[in-house]
Amino acid sequence: MLSRADNNCLTQTDTDKPMGQYLRRFWQPVALSEELLERDAPPIRVKIMGEDLVAFRDTEGRVGLIDSHCPHRGAEMYYGRNEDCGLRCVYHGWKFDVTGKAVDLPNVLPDRALHDTVKIKAYPTIEYGDIVWAYMGPEADQLPDGKLPEIHELEFGKVAPASRYVMKQRMECNWAQIMEGDLDTSHFSFLHMPAPSVASNENPDAPADEQRLRWIRNDPIPEFSLLEHEAGFVVGGARVADKENFYWRITQYMLPSHGTGPSTMPGETYYGFSLAPIDDESCWIYCYGWNPVREIDAEERAKLKAGHGIMCEIDDTYTPVRNPSNEFGIDRAMQKDKTYSGVKGLAEQDAMIQYSQGRIADRTKEILTTTDAAVVRFRSLVLGGAKSLVAGNEPVAPFHHKEYRTRPGSWLANKGRSFEEVLQERFDDPLGRVAAE
Repeated sequence: MLSRADNNCLTQTDTDKPMGQYLRRFWQPVALSEELLERDAPPIRVKIMGEDLVAFRDTEGRVGLIDSHCPHRGAEMYYGRNEDCGLRCVYHGWKFDVTGKAVDLPNVLPDRALHDTVKIKAYPTIEYGDIVWAYMGPEADQLPDGKLPEIHELEFGKVAPASRYVMKQRMECNWAQIMEGDLDTSHFSFLHMPAPSVASNENPDAPADEQRLRWIRNDPIPEFSLLEHEAGFVVGGARVADKENFYWRITQYMLPSHGTGPSTMPGETYYGFSLAPIDDESCWIYCYGWNPVREIDAEERAKLKAGHGIMCEIDDTYTPVRNPSNEFGIDRAMQKDKTYSGVKGLAEQDAMIQYSQGRIADRTKEILTTTDAAVVRFRSLVLGGAKSLVAGNEPVAPFHHKEYRTRPGSWLANKGRSFEEVLQERFDDPLGRVAAE
């Protein structure tokens, strides 16, 4: 369990909080590129880690992310005019470019210094993998090497657009319990299974075949192994399989808030996500599927859009269709005779449980077991990073951007093989990394 102080530290992400400052040292996803497709189109509202912002694509195609209120009289920039490489407040015409510099102050006398000094808060952005990312940490001259970290090279962003699928979904709970749910592979033996009287192959929402589902169901206490790398750690859960084999489910965790699905076999589509706190009681999950050996065809895309694997079925506001307002569509007759949870969709099943822990889970009351090893390590890693930053030590992981090229997945291996040997056999690397170009 965690102390009350550590639980607060883990979950509070405003600017004046240690975890808020730590997360701001990493590039954060703030919007899908599809939300800002057109140049000079209307801006969109963005809220991240308690900050109210506005995003817009300018005449040259650059994405700006600025304070939601004009520094003149506090009018909301969301209502502004996006024109001629800047967003103009409609109250008095003050206009700002994507860097936050004032480029036109039409109601200020020409000889006033305000023309050179006025700025609006703005964050650097970059588009990677059909997602807009922002760096919300210190300016470059305040960092040890005098430069910002480069965008972390998650593999989904390196494949061709035809080989990936990207979406986002809003969650009404704290970011940390979403991450912990991903790292807890033992729950798959229960939450995502058919009802006890139903065969393992009757689980169409699961990204795994009947054989793998049977192994997961039959062994609810996987043996965990964990190895650290420059971007985070890789964890493997080994379950008893047929003959003298273990069935391994391997998850990559990358600082501070990137997770992966552990079910993929070679040739299948990989799944991952990045979390962005909206505030302490809600967050965005940016989900992606990618396939490094083939395109994701129309049939598979349709399946993902309808909600499959880690992806919920969403409405036009990126809100899951099945949510607390309708009790996730739980069907008690289905729960009795067909599925363990009675809820349609793996992602919705996860969401139901994560929401049920409360907007912010109370970790002071937990009783942890050996299958929570990865959860414990995650907490230790990010809490250690946040506390070290308070002590004046900048995190180094943001500058290991190439080390974020990792893969998760499944593998069947002889019981005598070590975790490192399994990783080498599955990924041609003892930590599951992808060779840099």
